[in-house]
Amino acid sequence: MDFVYAIPMRNRFRGITLREGVLLRGAAGWGEFCPFADYSDAESAPWLAAAVEASEVGWPAPVRDRVEVNTTVPVVAPERARELVAASGCRTAKVKVADPRSSIVDDCDRVAAVRDALGPAGAIRVDANTAWDVDTAVKAIRELERAAGGLEYVEQPCPSVEELAAVRRQVDVRIAADESIRRAEDPLKVAVAGAADVAVIKVSPLGGVRRALEVAEACGLPCVVSSAVETSVGLAAGLALAGALPTLDFACGLGTRSLLTGDVTSASLSPVDGYLPVLRTAPEPDVAQGFAADDATHAAWLDRLARVRAL
Repeated sequence: MDFVYAIPMRNRFRGITLREGVLLRGAAGWGEFCPFADYSDAESAPWLAAAVEASEVGWPAPVRDRVEVNTTVPVVAPERARELVAASGCRTAKVKVADPRSSIVDDCDRVAAVRDALGPAGAIRVDANTAWDVDTAVKAIRELERAAGGLEYVEQPCPSVEELAAVRRQVDVRIAADESIRRAEDPLKVAVAGAADVAVIKVSPLGGVRRALEVAEACGLPCVVSSAVETSVGLAAGLALAGALPTLDFACGLGTRSLLTGDVTSASLSPVDGYLPVLRTAPEPDVAQGFAADDATHAAWLDRLARVRAL
């Protein structure tokens, strides 16, 4: 049984205001297929593989039963950023920066507000989603580091591995690779060790928990498991990966359920005191009907799913 959902976002995120996807039911439980609109059918194939793994095969045994997570701060006013962080209960915050709607001054103000909410002991990481060239990145990182009173790392400041390496040579802040890994033609062969200090690993774009574990090992870097803004069905797969990694030195980017106005399950995965539990199967989408997509969206997603299945 395939169910298409559409859930409004609390704030515009990655240019979207509505998160859509398909829930797949199989012998092992539920999986989630939700590639973003800019992903081609070929790029969406790993997302389907991850959903099939979750619904038909299941996940490897975990080595920990809970995972520390960061809260995610979208492009909002400083006052709102402060509120979100204070309400999250998390000790780490990831702040979105370099959005076309936001200047570096705005970004610094937002980061400073997050520091105020976290206090001196909290960790702040920023995510530029490939928006900068090398010179812009170096300048922006230095300004953001001053505003934050120290950054844990900067995620994907530039598009290419070569640019990441150039930035890394010029700043004292750790550099994390995200898009350079998950959108690579072969993530197992991406040589990021000289270009980054941290690897951001996402289950769906990499084709499932087992495939992501292989990528994490091949990277040879400390890993942060991050979400693709899924419902709790998809988040459970990210937690399965975080739970199975041999070592986990950083808080993970899996506290993203709050970016959505609702969830498909009554057992929603929202952090408690900054932690989420590692589940053996995805939660039952028992309230999904409240977020059923309209007929046109339903048809479009089933068509997309059929195309990707046919590859």
